[in-house]
This record gives sequence, structure tokens and C-alpha cells, in this order.
Amino acid sequence: MKEYTFHYGRGTKRFSLDESKVIKEIRMPETPVMEDIPKGVLDAIYHPIGTEPIDKLIKPGQTVTFICNDPTRVANSFDFMPVLVNELNKLGIPDENMQIVFSLGTHRLMTHEEMVEGVGAEVAGRIKMFNSDAKIAEDFEYFGATSRFTPVLINKRICHSDHIILTGTIVHHYFSGYGGGRKAVLPGCAAMETVRHNHSFMLDPASGIGKMEGNPVYDDQMEGVALWAEAMKKRGTSVFLFNAILDAEHRFLRMFAGDYIAAHKEACKFVDQVYGVKIPKQADVVIASCGGYPKDINVYQMQKTMDNAVLACREGGVVILLAECEEGSGSAVLEETCKRLGSIEAIEKEIKDRFVIGANKAYAVTRLFKKAHFILVTALDRQMAKDMLFDGAVDTVEEALAAAENYVGKDYSVVLMPTGSLTVPLVEG
Repeated sequence: MKEYTFHYGRGTKRFSLDESKVIKEIRMPETPVMEDIPKGVLDAIYHPIGTEPIDKLIKPGQTVTFICNDPTRVANSFDFMPVLVNELNKLGIPDENMQIVFSLGTHRLMTHEEMVEGVGAEVAGRIKMFNSDAKIAEDFEYFGATSRFTPVLINKRICHSDHIILTGTIVHHYFSGYGGGRKAVLPGCAAMETVRHNHSFMLDPASGIGKMEGNPVYDDQMEGVALWAEAMKKRGTSVFLFNAILDAEHRFLRMFAGDYIAAHKEACKFVDQVYGVKIPKQADVVIASCGGYPKDINVYQMQKTMDNAVLACREGGVVILLAECEEGSGSAVLEETCKRLGSIEAIEKEIKDRFVIGANKAYAVTRLFKKAHFILVTALDRQMAKDMLFDGAVDTVEEALAAAENYVGKDYSVVLMPTGSLTVPLVEG
């Protein structure tokens, strides 16, 4: 027996397992960690991809809007935002000419305390900060429609500065290919109807993890952001990207800056190198951690790890997922949809007939049950877990393994995924 320790919520979970059952422990390849973060930030913005260095773009007295991640996405904005703000000060941009808009998409509003925690007390005490609330129609400006008829409604607060700097981190995304890049704007700072229509393309089989061109969600986002960016260009506004890639311990590996398309594509190549991991075969049982808080803050965010973990599981196998879910489901609509409809088939039919944000997560979660059984190690309310059609919700991995034997027997193989929200299993050959 060997003891393992996986991240869980704001702490860890320990469990023992017969080591002979483990066919692969999926970990990111060893990659040098960035030791000097300020130097990394400055190197990126002064040696950008596809555009001029920051000092050639910025003129004294101009205005700048930063777009920053909300708490559901690990960005370590508190590390790079002070560097960016102070550098812009040196280039002649006073604090009062800068603002931060948090790209919430359709997520709940951030509290002031969360904003401070996100970008750091120093920056929060100097720069104006705002939520992008997808539900307030008058906050958005219309920039036309994509060829897929998605109305491009973007928050006005990011439409009237001389420079827009998109920040964030990049991981694989289960239906739009990759995070980062254009997602800071759409869905990050887009209206509810824009997000709803764009995300409806997740039902298309061409959408998926690590897919860009040819993925209807990605293509629609790119087209929508291009309409907005072209309008910004006509107003004399530049759009500049600053994205980073972190390891499982939330340490910076690389930073990419410059053109929001070219720099993002280069960054995604690096994401594939550090997050894609080969496995010899799919296992009977996969034990995966989301990576702890905030990746397992709720079911809404936990679901992304489900998509990664199921890739390592055989048909009819079991995924044991460590996810505390301190905020419960994360979506009243997700809860209501699962409870009211009560079956995978009914949820799938309704979302295809009428796509609703929140209900789409009910589909995203339950569609995976067609391939594998999911048992949660969680603090989630047990009745809620049952209503969401999970095969079990327990307190320990040992309990989950005992339950898994009902589906795969006692002689089972295991793949371990201690960083399930990051790593994407790829079967060799």
C-alpha cells in the first residue's frame, strides 16, 4: 500500500492504495519555474509577439483598461498587476487613467474583498475596479453579429479607453479549445445573450478540448472579438494581450504578450507541451483531483476536471473525483434543471431544444455519465449530488474505491490524476 496526498479545497486529502494497481500517475512534465516574476512580466511586454513593445504603444496621459480574471480561474493577477501598473506609471499613465474590469462572463458578481484579493491590495487601493455583469443590458454596446448570428454585445467599460490589456492564464477548455486570449472579452465581458448563443455551439461534436479552428465555439468567439477589435481600432484603441501559464502549484512557467491572436496561439502550443500527458491505456478507475480551490469551488467549475479525467477512463469504468465544492453547485439553474428533469436523456433533449446558461452545465456534467460512473469525494450536500445524478458522494477516497468495486470488481487498474484540471490524458498510439 502506498499513501497519496491530493489537493482538496483549501487543504488536502490523503488516501492509501495498492501501488500495483496504478498503471500511470499523470503529472505535468518537469518544467523550469519562473524565478523572477517582475522580470518575466517586463520581458513579455517589451518583447511581444505580433505587435510593438508596450513603450511604443503607450503615450503619456492616455487611458488604459485591464481585463482580469474572476476567482474561479487561477491567474495570480496579484503577482503581475503591480508590475504592469507601475510600468505604465513610468510610461506616463497615472493611476486615475487606469481601471480594471473583471471578466465574469455569466458568473456571480465579485465582492470588493475578492477584487482586492485578486489583484492585490496595492493595486486595488490605486485603481478603479468594476464587475462585468452580463445581466445588465444597458451596460453593453452592440458591435454587430457573427456569421453564426451571435449578437456581439460587449461591456461599455472596455470600449472607451486608449488601450485594452487582456490578462489571464491559459489552460485547455472542454468545449472552446483553450482558455485565455479572446475569452477575456467573449465570454468574459459579454452580455448574457451573447454568451448564451455562443455557448450553444458546445452541442456541436466539432467543439472540444484543445480544438481551435474548426471548433464552432472558438471560431464564433474569434469572429465576435474581431468585430469588437476592429471597431476599437477605428476609435484609435489598441488591444494588447498578457497571458501566463502556471503549473499545478500555481507557479509561473511562461508569459506571453502581444497581439491577442498571435501571442495566444504561441502560448497554446506551450500549453500542449506542459499539460498533455501520455498514458499507456484507459483504466478501470481514475482518481482525480481538480487541484483544490478555486478549481473545485463548486460543481460548475469542477465539471472541467470531469472532462479531463474521463479521457483516462474506459467505457463503463469509474472516475473518483476529489472536489470539495465549498460553494455548492455554483448555479441554481444547474441544480433546478437536474432535479426537475431527472435523467441524462431528458436534460440532453431540453438543452438541444432550448439552450439556457446554467442548464448547459447540467448537460455538460451528465453527458459524461454515458461513458463512466462518477463518485465524488466531496462536502457537497448528499441530496444535491443525488439530484445531479452522480453515482455517489462520500467523505473519503477509500469509501469511493469500495463503491467503485460494484462497477469494476476488485481486480481493477488505476490512473491517478493529482492535477486533473490541468492535465489532459492522451492514450499512446
